[in-house]
Amino acid sequence: MIDDIIPPRKPMAQRSEPKVIQPLEKEPQTPIHELAAAHEAVHAKYQTQEVADASAFKTPQTVAAIGQPASTASEIVAEEAPFTPPETIAAAEEPVREAPVTPDHHEPEQPPKRPWYKLPMPHTKKQKIITAAAVAVILLGGGGTTWALTRGEAPQKAVHKAAVKKVVPPKIIYSTLTGLPITDENLNKKPVTGVMIENSIDARPQSGLGVAGVVFEAVAEGGVTRFLGLFQDSTPNNVGPIRSARPYYVQWAMGFDAAYAHVGGSPDALADITAWGTKDMNQFSNGGSYHRITTREAPHNVYTGIDTLNALEAKKGYTSTYTGFTRKKEAPSKTPTASTISMSLSGPTYDPSYTYVPTTNSYNRSEAGAPHMDANTNTQISPKVVIAMVTPLARGALDSSGAYYSNYTVTGSGTAFIFQDGVVTQGQWNKASTTGALTFTDTAGAPLALNPGQTWITAVTSTTGVTYK
Repeated sequence: MIDDIIPPRKPMAQRSEPKVIQPLEKEPQTPIHELAAAHEAVHAKYQTQEVADASAFKTPQTVAAIGQPASTASEIVAEEAPFTPPETIAAAEEPVREAPVTPDHHEPEQPPKRPWYKLPMPHTKKQKIITAAAVAVILLGGGGTTWALTRGEAPQKAVHKAAVKKVVPPKIIYSTLTGLPITDENLNKKPVTGVMIENSIDARPQSGLGVAGVVFEAVAEGGVTRFLGLFQDSTPNNVGPIRSARPYYVQWAMGFDAAYAHVGGSPDALADITAWGTKDMNQFSNGGSYHRITTREAPHNVYTGIDTLNALEAKKGYTSTYTGFTRKKEAPSKTPTASTISMSLSGPTYDPSYTYVPTTNSYNRSEAGAPHMDANTNTQISPKVVIAMVTPLARGALDSSGAYYSNYTVTGSGTAFIFQDGVVTQGQWNKASTTGALTFTDTAGAPLALNPGQTWITAVTSTTGVTYK
Protein backbone atom coordinates (compact mmCIF):
# COMPACT_ATOMS: atom_id res chain seq x y z
CA MET A 1 0.00 0.00 0.00
CA ILE A 2 1.12 3.58 -0.55
CA ASP A 3 1.43 4.43 3.15
CA ASP A 4 3.63 1.38 3.53
CA ILE A 5 5.94 2.76 0.88
CA ILE A 6 5.91 6.38 2.06
CA PRO A 7 5.62 6.47 5.85
CA PRO A 8 3.53 9.33 7.11
CA ARG A 9 5.51 12.22 8.60
CA LYS A 10 5.07 12.44 12.33
CA PRO A 11 6.82 14.58 14.87
CA MET A 12 9.46 12.66 16.76
CA ALA A 13 7.53 12.96 20.01
CA GLN A 14 4.36 11.42 18.44
CA ARG A 15 5.85 8.32 16.77
CA SER A 16 4.57 5.05 18.09
CA GLU A 17 6.29 1.78 18.36
CA PRO A 18 7.05 0.03 14.98
CA LYS A 19 4.00 -1.78 13.63
CA VAL A 20 3.93 -5.49 13.48
CA ILE A 21 2.94 -6.45 9.93
CA GLN A 22 0.62 -9.39 9.66
CA PRO A 23 0.54 -11.40 6.45
CA LEU A 24 -2.32 -10.33 4.20
CA GLU A 25 -4.70 -12.63 2.52
CA LYS A 26 -4.19 -12.96 -1.13
CA GLU A 27 -6.39 -10.49 -2.92
CA PRO A 28 -6.43 -9.12 -6.41
CA GLN A 29 -3.31 -7.04 -6.97
CA THR A 30 -3.02 -3.57 -8.47
CA PRO A 31 -0.40 -3.39 -11.14
CA ILE A 32 2.78 -1.79 -10.00
CA HIS A 33 2.76 0.83 -12.74
CA GLU A 34 -0.58 2.13 -11.47
CA LEU A 35 0.79 2.46 -7.95
CA ALA A 36 3.83 4.29 -9.27
CA ALA A 37 1.63 6.69 -11.23
CA ALA A 38 -0.46 7.41 -8.12
CA HIS A 39 2.67 8.00 -6.11
CA GLU A 40 4.00 10.47 -8.64
CA ALA A 41 0.69 12.30 -8.67
CA VAL A 42 0.69 12.60 -4.85
CA HIS A 43 4.24 13.82 -4.87
CA ALA A 44 3.50 16.46 -7.48
CA LYS A 45 0.41 17.62 -5.61
CA TYR A 46 2.37 17.89 -2.35
CA GLN A 47 5.10 19.97 -3.99
CA THR A 48 2.68 22.47 -5.56
CA GLN A 49 0.24 22.96 -2.68
CA GLU A 50 2.88 22.93 0.18
CA VAL A 51 0.76 20.78 2.39
CA ALA A 52 1.92 21.38 6.01
CA ASP A 53 0.37 18.39 7.60
CA ALA A 54 1.25 15.08 5.98
CA SER A 55 -1.25 13.28 8.20
CA ALA A 56 -3.90 13.86 5.54
CA PHE A 57 -2.22 11.16 3.48
CA LYS A 58 -2.35 8.40 5.99
CA THR A 59 -4.58 6.05 4.04
CA PRO A 60 -4.04 4.58 0.58
CA GLN A 61 -7.57 5.53 -0.33
CA THR A 62 -6.91 9.22 0.32
CA VAL A 63 -3.58 9.05 -1.50
CA ALA A 64 -5.18 7.38 -4.46
CA ALA A 65 -7.96 9.97 -4.54
CA ILE A 66 -5.57 12.92 -4.87
CA GLY A 67 -4.97 13.79 -8.53
CA GLN A 68 -7.70 11.41 -9.85
CA PRO A 69 -11.06 12.27 -11.30
CA ALA A 70 -13.91 11.84 -8.88
CA SER A 71 -15.11 8.65 -10.48
CA THR A 72 -11.65 7.15 -10.58
CA ALA A 73 -10.98 8.05 -6.98
CA SER A 74 -14.26 6.46 -5.96
CA GLU A 75 -13.38 3.34 -7.81
CA ILE A 76 -10.01 3.20 -6.14
CA VAL A 77 -11.55 3.59 -2.74
CA ALA A 78 -14.28 1.10 -3.52
CA GLU A 79 -12.11 -1.63 -4.89
CA GLU A 80 -10.21 -3.94 -2.72
CA ALA A 81 -6.46 -3.57 -2.48
CA PRO A 82 -4.57 -5.97 -4.73
CA PHE A 83 -2.23 -8.51 -3.22
CA THR A 84 1.27 -7.28 -2.43
CA PRO A 85 3.97 -9.84 -1.70
CA PRO A 86 5.28 -9.74 1.88
CA GLU A 87 8.81 -9.30 0.59
CA THR A 88 7.80 -6.04 -1.10
CA ILE A 89 6.10 -4.78 2.09
CA ALA A 90 9.11 -5.69 4.24
CA ALA A 91 11.41 -3.92 1.82
CA ALA A 92 9.23 -0.83 1.94
CA GLU A 93 8.99 -0.95 5.77
CA GLU A 94 12.73 -1.51 6.26
CA PRO A 95 14.37 1.71 7.58
CA VAL A 96 17.03 3.35 5.51
CA ARG A 97 20.43 2.36 6.75
CA GLU A 98 23.22 4.91 7.01
CA ALA A 99 26.19 4.40 4.76
CA PRO A 100 29.16 2.90 6.53
CA VAL A 101 31.92 5.28 7.38
CA THR A 102 35.10 4.65 5.45
CA PRO A 103 38.54 5.94 6.47
CA ASP A 104 38.33 8.61 3.74
CA HIS A 105 34.82 9.68 4.81
CA HIS A 106 34.50 12.41 7.39
CA GLU A 107 31.46 12.64 9.62
CA PRO A 108 29.54 15.87 9.23
CA GLU A 109 30.49 18.48 11.82
CA GLN A 110 28.02 18.47 14.69
CA PRO A 111 26.57 21.85 15.70
CA PRO A 112 27.86 23.10 19.07
CA LYS A 113 25.73 22.26 22.06
CA ARG A 114 23.51 25.09 23.12
CA PRO A 115 24.17 26.38 26.67
CA TRP A 116 21.47 25.49 29.17
CA TYR A 117 20.46 29.12 29.63
CA LYS A 118 19.91 29.69 25.85
CA LEU A 119 16.68 27.83 25.20
CA PRO A 120 15.26 27.55 21.65
CA MET A 121 12.68 30.19 20.89
CA PRO A 122 9.20 28.91 19.95
CA HIS A 123 8.29 29.28 16.26
CA THR A 124 4.74 28.07 15.90
CA LYS A 125 1.65 29.43 17.66
CA LYS A 126 1.17 26.12 19.42
CA GLN A 127 4.74 26.15 20.71
CA LYS A 128 4.33 29.73 21.92
CA ILE A 129 1.14 28.79 23.81
CA ILE A 130 2.87 25.80 25.41
CA THR A 131 5.91 27.92 26.34
CA ALA A 132 3.75 30.67 27.85
CA ALA A 133 1.83 28.12 29.88
CA ALA A 134 5.06 26.58 31.20
CA VAL A 135 6.41 30.00 32.20
CA ALA A 136 3.13 30.81 33.96
CA VAL A 137 3.30 27.56 35.94
CA ILE A 138 6.90 28.29 36.95
CA LEU A 139 6.08 31.86 37.99
CA LEU A 140 2.99 30.79 39.92
CA GLY A 141 4.95 28.07 41.67
CA GLY A 142 7.82 30.43 42.54
CA GLY A 143 5.39 33.12 43.70
CA GLY A 144 3.63 30.64 45.92
CA THR A 145 6.91 29.58 47.41
CA THR A 146 7.91 33.19 47.99
CA TRP A 147 4.56 33.91 49.64
CA ALA A 148 4.97 30.89 51.86
CA LEU A 149 8.42 32.02 52.91
CA THR A 150 7.56 35.67 53.48
CA ARG A 151 3.89 35.60 54.48
CA GLY A 152 3.30 32.15 55.73
CA GLU A 153 4.11 31.12 59.26
CA ALA A 154 7.26 29.09 59.03
CA PRO A 155 7.83 26.62 61.83
CA GLN A 156 9.70 28.26 64.65
CA LYS A 157 12.98 26.71 65.65
CA ALA A 158 13.62 26.27 69.30
CA VAL A 159 15.95 29.01 70.51
CA HIS A 160 18.25 28.02 73.28
CA LYS A 161 19.23 31.16 75.15
CA ALA A 162 22.37 31.05 77.16
CA ALA A 163 21.82 31.71 80.81
CA VAL A 164 22.61 35.34 81.52
CA LYS A 165 24.21 35.89 84.83
CA LYS A 166 22.68 38.86 86.57
CA VAL A 167 25.30 41.48 87.25
CA VAL A 168 24.96 42.74 90.78
CA PRO A 169 26.34 46.25 91.12
CA PRO A 170 28.97 46.53 93.80
CA LYS A 171 27.68 47.69 97.13
CA ILE A 172 28.79 51.21 97.92
CA ILE A 173 30.32 51.54 101.37
CA TYR A 174 30.63 54.90 103.07
CA SER A 175 33.03 56.02 105.73
CA THR A 176 31.35 56.47 109.10
CA LEU A 177 33.69 59.34 109.90
CA THR A 178 33.66 61.32 106.63
CA GLY A 179 30.67 60.00 104.67
CA LEU A 180 32.94 59.46 101.66
CA PRO A 181 32.76 56.21 99.66
CA ILE A 182 35.42 53.69 100.61
CA THR A 183 36.59 50.50 98.95
CA ASP A 184 37.23 48.46 102.08
CA GLU A 185 34.51 48.06 104.66
CA ASN A 186 37.19 47.11 107.18
CA LEU A 187 38.17 50.78 107.32
CA ASN A 188 35.02 51.41 109.34
CA LYS A 189 36.14 48.73 111.79
CA LYS A 190 39.41 50.49 112.53
CA PRO A 191 39.60 52.62 115.67
CA VAL A 192 39.29 56.37 115.27
CA THR A 193 42.62 58.02 116.07
CA GLY A 194 42.67 61.48 117.65
CA VAL A 195 45.92 63.48 117.52
CA MET A 196 46.65 66.77 119.34
CA ILE A 197 48.35 69.16 116.86
CA GLU A 198 49.97 72.45 117.71
CA ASN A 199 49.27 75.79 115.92
CA SER A 200 51.88 78.18 117.19
CA ILE A 201 53.82 80.15 114.58
CA ASP A 202 56.79 77.80 115.06
CA ALA A 203 54.55 74.79 114.35
CA ARG A 204 53.37 75.95 110.93
CA PRO A 205 52.82 74.45 108.45
CA GLN A 206 51.45 71.31 110.09
CA SER A 207 51.50 67.85 108.56
CA GLY A 208 48.42 65.64 108.05
CA LEU A 209 45.67 68.15 108.83
CA GLY A 210 44.56 68.32 105.21
CA VAL A 211 43.38 64.67 105.18
CA ALA A 212 41.89 64.42 108.67
CA GLY A 213 38.22 63.40 108.63
CA VAL A 214 37.18 65.83 111.37
CA VAL A 215 39.16 68.70 112.91
CA PHE A 216 38.35 70.58 116.13
CA GLU A 217 39.88 74.02 116.72
CA ALA A 218 39.97 76.00 119.97
CA VAL A 219 42.15 78.42 121.93
CA ALA A 220 44.62 77.03 124.40
CA GLU A 221 46.69 79.31 126.64
CA GLY A 222 47.92 82.74 125.61
CA GLY A 223 45.55 82.93 122.66
CA VAL A 224 47.43 80.16 120.83
CA THR A 225 45.07 77.71 119.13
CA ARG A 226 45.43 73.94 118.84
CA PHE A 227 43.77 71.28 116.74
CA LEU A 228 42.40 67.81 117.36
CA GLY A 229 42.58 65.80 114.14
CA LEU A 230 40.50 62.61 113.83
CA PHE A 231 41.65 59.91 111.39
CA GLN A 232 40.09 56.60 110.36
CA ASP A 233 39.94 56.07 106.57
CA SER A 234 43.07 58.16 105.86
CA THR A 235 46.54 57.21 107.02
CA PRO A 236 49.16 59.97 106.56
CA ASN A 237 52.58 58.71 107.61
CA ASN A 238 53.65 62.07 109.00
CA VAL A 239 51.40 63.89 111.48
CA GLY A 240 52.41 66.76 113.78
CA PRO A 241 53.80 68.55 115.55
CA ILE A 242 52.07 66.91 118.54
CA ARG A 243 51.44 68.75 121.81
CA SER A 244 49.80 68.26 125.20
CA ALA A 245 46.23 67.36 126.14
CA ARG A 246 43.37 69.55 127.38
CA PRO A 247 40.09 68.37 128.92
CA TYR A 248 37.76 69.73 126.17
CA TYR A 249 39.81 68.07 123.42
CA VAL A 250 39.64 64.79 125.32
CA GLN A 251 35.85 65.13 125.55
CA TRP A 252 35.49 65.81 121.84
CA ALA A 253 37.66 62.77 121.08
CA MET A 254 35.62 60.55 123.36
CA GLY A 255 32.43 61.49 121.48
CA PHE A 256 33.92 59.39 118.63
CA ASP A 257 35.25 56.67 120.95
CA ALA A 258 38.70 57.62 119.65
CA ALA A 259 42.13 56.65 120.94
CA TYR A 260 43.91 59.83 121.98
CA ALA A 261 47.52 60.67 120.99
CA HIS A 262 49.29 63.50 122.88
CA VAL A 263 52.53 64.54 124.56
CA GLY A 264 51.70 65.02 128.23
CA GLY A 265 48.93 67.45 129.19
CA SER A 266 47.54 69.76 131.81
CA PRO A 267 47.04 68.23 135.27
CA ASP A 268 43.27 68.27 134.85
CA ALA A 269 43.49 66.70 131.39
CA LEU A 270 45.71 63.86 132.58
CA ALA A 271 43.45 63.26 135.56
CA ASP A 272 40.37 63.28 133.34
CA ILE A 273 41.92 60.79 130.91
CA THR A 274 42.30 58.34 133.77
CA ALA A 275 38.90 59.12 135.28
CA TRP A 276 37.00 58.92 132.00
CA GLY A 277 38.72 55.78 130.77
CA THR A 278 40.05 57.46 127.65
CA LYS A 279 41.91 55.20 125.21
CA ASP A 280 45.23 56.82 126.03
CA MET A 281 48.31 56.87 123.78
CA ASN A 282 50.47 59.39 125.71
CA GLN A 283 53.92 59.78 124.21
CA PHE A 284 55.42 59.69 127.70
CA SER A 285 54.49 56.03 128.09
CA ASN A 286 54.56 54.99 124.40
CA GLY A 287 57.73 56.68 123.16
CA GLY A 288 58.42 54.04 120.52
CA SER A 289 55.35 55.18 118.54
CA TYR A 290 56.63 58.77 118.14
CA HIS A 291 59.71 60.39 116.71
CA ARG A 292 61.33 63.82 116.72
CA ILE A 293 62.42 65.61 113.58
CA THR A 294 65.64 67.60 113.38
CA THR A 295 64.33 70.47 111.26
CA ARG A 296 62.42 72.02 114.16
CA GLU A 297 63.22 72.95 117.73
CA ALA A 298 61.60 71.27 120.70
CA PRO A 299 58.81 71.20 121.72
CA HIS A 300 57.59 71.68 118.13
CA ASN A 301 59.26 68.60 116.69
CA VAL A 302 57.28 65.52 117.86
CA TYR A 303 55.64 63.57 115.02
CA THR A 304 54.05 60.20 114.34
CA GLY A 305 52.27 58.29 111.59
CA ILE A 306 48.70 56.98 111.61
CA ASP A 307 49.82 53.47 110.63
CA THR A 308 52.22 53.56 113.59
CA LEU A 309 49.43 54.58 115.94
CA ASN A 310 47.12 51.94 114.43
CA ALA A 311 49.71 49.32 115.35
CA LEU A 312 49.79 50.68 118.90
CA GLU A 313 45.99 50.60 119.06
CA ALA A 314 45.95 46.99 117.87
CA LYS A 315 48.51 46.12 120.55
CA LYS A 316 46.34 47.72 123.20
CA GLY A 317 43.14 46.20 121.80
CA TYR A 318 41.51 49.56 121.05
CA THR A 319 38.40 49.73 118.87
CA SER A 320 35.84 52.44 118.21
CA THR A 321 32.06 52.28 118.34
CA TYR A 322 30.34 55.56 117.59
CA THR A 323 27.66 57.31 115.53
CA GLY A 324 28.91 59.51 112.74
CA PHE A 325 27.36 62.73 111.51
CA THR A 326 24.19 62.60 109.43
CA ARG A 327 25.29 63.00 105.81
CA LYS A 328 23.66 64.11 102.57
CA LYS A 329 24.45 64.48 98.89
CA GLU A 330 26.29 67.63 97.89
CA ALA A 331 24.03 70.34 96.42
CA PRO A 332 26.08 73.43 95.47
CA SER A 333 24.03 76.60 95.40
CA LYS A 334 23.72 78.48 92.12
CA THR A 335 23.56 81.72 94.13
CA PRO A 336 25.99 81.36 97.08
CA THR A 337 25.18 83.57 100.07
CA ALA A 338 28.21 82.64 102.17
CA SER A 339 31.22 83.01 99.88
CA THR A 340 33.55 84.37 102.57
CA ILE A 341 33.64 83.50 106.28
CA SER A 342 35.57 85.12 109.13
CA MET A 343 35.85 83.98 112.75
CA SER A 344 37.20 85.90 115.71
CA LEU A 345 39.23 83.84 118.21
CA SER A 346 42.21 85.63 119.73
CA GLY A 347 43.63 88.02 117.13
CA PRO A 348 44.87 88.27 113.54
CA THR A 349 47.61 85.66 114.02
CA TYR A 350 45.10 82.93 114.89
CA ASP A 351 41.74 84.07 113.50
CA PRO A 352 40.77 81.83 110.58
CA SER A 353 38.97 82.80 107.37
CA TYR A 354 37.47 80.82 104.47
CA THR A 355 36.73 81.42 100.80
CA TYR A 356 34.11 79.36 98.97
CA VAL A 357 35.32 77.59 95.81
CA PRO A 358 32.33 76.65 93.57
CA THR A 359 34.36 74.28 91.37
CA THR A 360 35.19 72.04 94.36
CA ASN A 361 32.22 73.02 96.52
CA SER A 362 34.63 73.48 99.42
CA TYR A 363 36.17 76.27 101.51
CA ASN A 364 39.84 77.23 101.22
CA ARG A 365 41.17 77.96 104.70
CA SER A 366 43.52 80.82 105.60
CA GLU A 367 45.03 82.17 108.86
CA ALA A 368 47.17 85.20 109.60
CA GLY A 369 46.19 86.45 106.14
CA ALA A 370 47.83 83.50 104.30
CA PRO A 371 46.62 80.13 102.96
CA HIS A 372 46.74 77.42 105.59
CA MET A 373 48.91 74.73 104.01
CA ASP A 374 49.50 71.03 104.67
CA ALA A 375 53.26 70.34 104.68
CA ASN A 376 52.77 66.77 103.48
CA THR A 377 51.09 67.76 100.23
CA ASN A 378 51.97 71.46 99.99
CA THR A 379 48.30 72.17 99.25
CA GLN A 380 45.84 74.52 100.90
CA ILE A 381 43.52 72.97 103.45
CA SER A 382 39.97 73.03 102.02
CA PRO A 383 37.19 71.41 104.09
CA LYS A 384 33.78 70.57 102.63
CA VAL A 385 31.92 71.72 105.74
CA VAL A 386 32.85 74.56 108.12
CA ILE A 387 31.04 74.85 111.45
CA ALA A 388 31.25 77.63 114.02
CA MET A 389 30.18 76.22 117.38
CA VAL A 390 29.31 78.86 119.98
CA THR A 391 30.38 77.77 123.49
CA PRO A 392 31.48 79.62 126.67
CA LEU A 393 35.20 79.93 127.42
CA ALA A 394 36.67 80.58 130.86
CA ARG A 395 39.94 82.32 129.95
CA GLY A 396 42.84 81.84 132.33
CA ALA A 397 40.88 79.49 134.56
CA LEU A 398 42.89 78.15 137.45
CA ASP A 399 43.26 74.40 137.38
CA SER A 400 44.11 72.04 140.21
CA SER A 401 47.85 72.70 139.81
CA GLY A 402 47.47 76.42 140.33
CA ALA A 403 48.21 77.20 136.67
CA TYR A 404 45.86 78.96 134.31
CA TYR A 405 44.42 77.02 131.37
CA SER A 406 41.55 77.65 128.98
CA ASN A 407 38.41 75.74 129.77
CA TYR A 408 35.48 75.36 127.34
CA THR A 409 32.06 73.97 128.15
CA VAL A 410 31.62 71.31 125.49
CA THR A 411 28.65 69.37 126.85
CA GLY A 412 25.05 70.52 126.59
CA SER A 413 23.96 72.54 123.56
CA GLY A 414 24.48 75.87 121.86
CA THR A 415 24.17 77.84 118.63
CA ALA A 416 25.93 76.56 115.52
CA PHE A 417 26.52 78.02 112.06
CA ILE A 418 26.87 75.35 109.37
CA PHE A 419 28.53 76.47 106.12
CA GLN A 420 28.28 74.16 103.11
CA ASP A 421 27.29 74.34 99.44
CA GLY A 422 28.03 78.08 99.50
CA VAL A 423 25.25 78.87 101.99
CA VAL A 424 24.86 78.99 105.76
CA THR A 425 22.32 77.32 108.01
CA GLN A 426 21.88 78.33 111.64
CA GLY A 427 21.10 75.51 114.01
CA GLN A 428 22.28 73.92 117.26
CA TRP A 429 25.08 71.71 118.45
CA ASN A 430 24.30 69.00 121.03
CA LYS A 431 26.49 66.77 123.22
CA ALA A 432 24.72 65.08 126.09
CA SER A 433 27.83 63.87 127.95
CA THR A 434 31.59 63.40 127.79
CA THR A 435 31.24 60.19 125.84
CA GLY A 436 28.06 61.27 124.01
CA ALA A 437 28.14 61.92 120.23
CA LEU A 438 28.25 65.48 118.95
CA THR A 439 25.25 66.22 116.72
CA PHE A 440 23.83 69.18 114.80
CA THR A 441 20.15 69.97 114.41
CA ASP A 442 18.06 72.71 112.85
CA THR A 443 15.94 75.13 114.89
CA ALA A 444 13.11 72.57 114.96
CA GLY A 445 15.39 69.88 116.41
CA ALA A 446 15.68 67.80 113.18
CA PRO A 447 19.16 66.49 112.28
CA LEU A 448 21.15 68.75 109.99
CA ALA A 449 22.79 66.61 107.32
CA LEU A 450 26.36 67.44 106.30
CA ASN A 451 28.20 67.04 103.00
CA PRO A 452 30.65 64.14 102.73
CA GLY A 453 34.26 65.09 103.26
CA GLN A 454 36.31 66.92 105.83
CA THR A 455 34.35 68.75 108.52
CA TRP A 456 36.16 71.58 110.32
CA ILE A 457 34.66 72.69 113.65
CA THR A 458 35.82 75.86 115.45
CA ALA A 459 34.79 76.89 118.95
CA VAL A 460 33.83 80.58 119.22
CA THR A 461 32.63 82.38 122.34
CA SER A 462 29.71 84.34 120.84
CA THR A 463 27.54 84.66 117.77
CA THR A 464 29.21 87.97 116.97
CA GLY A 465 32.48 86.09 116.48
CA VAL A 466 31.16 84.74 113.13
CA THR A 467 30.66 86.87 110.03
CA TYR A 468 30.05 85.96 106.40
CA LYS A 469 28.98 87.50 103.11
